[in-house]
Amino acid sequence: MESKKERYLISILGEQKLDGETDKIEVLTAGNFMKKKDHFYIGYKEYDEDDPETCYDNLIKVEGDTVTINRKGPMRSQLMLQRGKRHQCIYQTIAGDLNIGVFTKTLENKLSDKGGELEVSYTLDFNTDLVSENRFVIKVEEKEQTVR
Repeated sequence: MESKKERYLISILGEQKLDGETDKIEVLTAGNFMKKKDHFYIGYKEYDEDDPETCYDNLIKVEGDTVTINRKGPMRSQLMLQRGKRHQCIYQTIAGDLNIGVFTKTLENKLSDKGGELEVSYTLDFNTDLVSENRFVIKVEEKEQTVR
């Protein structure tokens, strides 16, 4: 995968509904994408808006109706999203580790060998109390190759 460093354009649209308020975020970044057996992998770096020196490595693994998001950096997290199921996940925060529930409502995988789209909606709960409703759409496409 070394020769294919950041050959893909990754567009992420995220929405979070919390206490009747909707917050949206859009990110456009360069990253990596590959298919290995029946699994797709999307990798990209995310920089902290408040501290541009802080970087997180995100790796999204898609297999069937399950998406696993691993985030590595100063604070780690792993989110497991499986259509119609609830999982317990750990989020590292400055105050310590949080054990949160994640219930995946919808998961639509339209990825192919050349890229595509992944859309997921899910809820987060803490001690079984609803915290937020979330949705993200990730689009992956090959970058235009420059002619030399």
